[in-house]
Amino acid sequence: MTALTEAGTESGTEPGTGTGTTASVYAERIHRAVVTGVRQLGPGMLRVTFGGDDLLDYPTTGIGDEYVRLFFPDEAHLEPRLPFVSGRGWDYEEGVEPSQMRTYTIRDHRPGEIDIDFVVHEGGIASTWVLGAKPGYVLGINPPRDLYALPEGVAKQVLICDEPALPAALRIAELTPHVETEIVCEIRDAGYELLPSVELKATHWVRGSGNGHRPSRLVEAVRRLDIPNDGSVYVWVAGETRVTREVRSHLRHTLGLPGSAYKVVGYWTYEVEAWSAKWEALDESIKQQIMDLYGETGDGEPEMDEETRMDEVFRIYASVGL
Repeated sequence: MTALTEAGTESGTEPGTGTGTTASVYAERIHRAVVTGVRQLGPGMLRVTFGGDDLLDYPTTGIGDEYVRLFFPDEAHLEPRLPFVSGRGWDYEEGVEPSQMRTYTIRDHRPGEIDIDFVVHEGGIASTWVLGAKPGYVLGINPPRDLYALPEGVAKQVLICDEPALPAALRIAELTPHVETEIVCEIRDAGYELLPSVELKATHWVRGSGNGHRPSRLVEAVRRLDIPNDGSVYVWVAGETRVTREVRSHLRHTLGLPGSAYKVVGYWTYEVEAWSAKWEALDESIKQQIMDLYGETGDGEPEMDEETRMDEVFRIYASVGL
């Protein structure tokens, strides 16, 4: 997921109390998470288990796509510089250089212990770190927030993802065993499949597709799905930002689904350095239009609903090649 502060750009419930703590005693903070184990799940995924004294009261929202910010040290064996919680984001003491940070989802939560699955790929601070991770290494981690929101009474769901979003899709399925679930996932190649611990209605693997290795065929696969517009199915989508925009356009504008029937989240951006360079080169007035749409409406202006607002954001992105 793209690194953002918590304020204003993403919706989600407050951290829950699934650890046995209560909201009145839990002190929200950036936790010191100690690696206790590393396990290979497949050719493209490593699972890191974190524990330590500072995770004894670590909370959970209880929602399958709860996401966190991981704060990395300058060198893998060193301690990271930990920020402090500030509103829905974080800050550092004056003069402290911020740690590098990336966003991940929690694959499993147990009292005092969590698992996070890392996609293995070339380059990047997180992938480099995880390839050398050992018990005793330390990261910082903030309290989790979530985005998945199954409407009341809906008993079917379609989870659409790529490899970075697959851990969240699997956990969603495991935490909603009462819901009939289909997973549609694009993977680099055969052998990269991972399954949940619960039975699924169907699994559709789009092999040799996307994930920064080949052109994505995920949108084509989604267009072949039978998704009725009658309120009976919830669709959760997460993956590369431009691909998820296309999937959202199909759901919203082709199928005509209401915003309550889907959640679409951009987890990462292909060739993000080139994307960032284009963003930096934009006219400041265009940047401000986008930021205003992500933020609050102006004085006296009628509030734009979320989906209409995102339509306009994505229209501007497309018009400037983002």
